[in-house]
Amino acid sequence: MKHISEMDVHKLAEKLSDMIWYDFDSWPQKAQSTIGYQVIKSSDSISANLSEGYGRYTPADRKRFYYFSRGSLEGTKTWLNKAARRQIVDFNRMIEYNSILNELGPQLNGFINATH
Repeated sequence: MKHISEMDVHKLAEKLSDMIWYDFDSWPQKAQSTIGYQVIKSSDSISANLSEGYGRYTPADRKRFYYFSRGSLEGTKTWLNKAARRQIVDFNRMIEYNSILNELGPQLNGFINATH
């Protein structure tokens, strides 16, 4: 059985959260202290909840954490959209984020549906 860190869904979640982590450093202080910390927490939570769920014993318990992960994905989308609207994240970077988000959502749903 693969370790969760070897799975594509986890790798993609980690890629997204790392991008956000490093981009944060170039944001103005106001953006960092409002949107920045929130989007770091929500994006880090995607892979963290995948990992925590993967370590659980029952399918129902695993799914519960995978649903938390999906909620964190939706929260991350909201924070990134705010950052784009407020011109913290430029258009081209938002395209990169959206590319990952558009791939991660279906992968996460498939991962949840395959849990048994």
